[in-house]
Amino acid sequence: MNYEFDWSSIPGALPFLWEGMKVSLEITVTAVIVGIVWGTLLALMRLGTIKPLAWFAAGYVNLFRAIPLVMVLLWFFLIVPQLLKGFLNLAPNTDVRLTSAMVGFALFESAYYSEIIRAGIQSVPKGQVSAASALGMTYAQAMRLVVLPQAFRNMVPLLLTQAIVLFQDTSLVYVSALADFFGAAYKVGDRDGRLVELLLFAGAVYFVLCFSLSQVVRRLQKRMATV
Repeated sequence: MNYEFDWSSIPGALPFLWEGMKVSLEITVTAVIVGIVWGTLLALMRLGTIKPLAWFAAGYVNLFRAIPLVMVLLWFFLIVPQLLKGFLNLAPNTDVRLTSAMVGFALFESAYYSEIIRAGIQSVPKGQVSAASALGMTYAQAMRLVVLPQAFRNMVPLLLTQAIVLFQDTSLVYVSALADFFGAAYKVGDRDGRLVELLLFAGAVYFVLCFSLSQVVRRLQKRMATV
């Protein structure tokens, strides 16, 4: 029996799908910002001379890189809401699923951003630090004013690529029943009996967005290579 496609559910569902897209983008932006900031600190810890901090950063990175993201999200879905409600004295019925997802993604992505940033820092010639030291800068000043600006310039394509992967991974928040874009599409398709059409539409949207951003990153890489 041939399947008859019916796309009529999609136009009416666009406002609900857009709300889901906003959730996906909110998680992505939060995780990217927190991930880069915390990942930079982790990278500096690993490259520093204080052994306990280096051990902590190495353990953190290895732990989160060895655990599937969906499992991390499930843990945070079960643990973080209880901690937040107890710490902030929130009502038991307060919905903190979005906060839990943001925390889980941010801490997980920090491990990957840390490795990207650490490689970027190591790509800067060590002579840069020596030259900064000769000018009277401290190690912290050399990192902040000389090394990190160069490192981040080299890392921009990789950081953007990781952000694209992160956006794709936001679909995994279904484990917490959070209505991101994928979850919204699934709910509409399940409600209207048009699951195939809605999932194909969601896949097409993910493809267009991620492919377009990948092309932007590729052009940026070519431009940076010629500078």
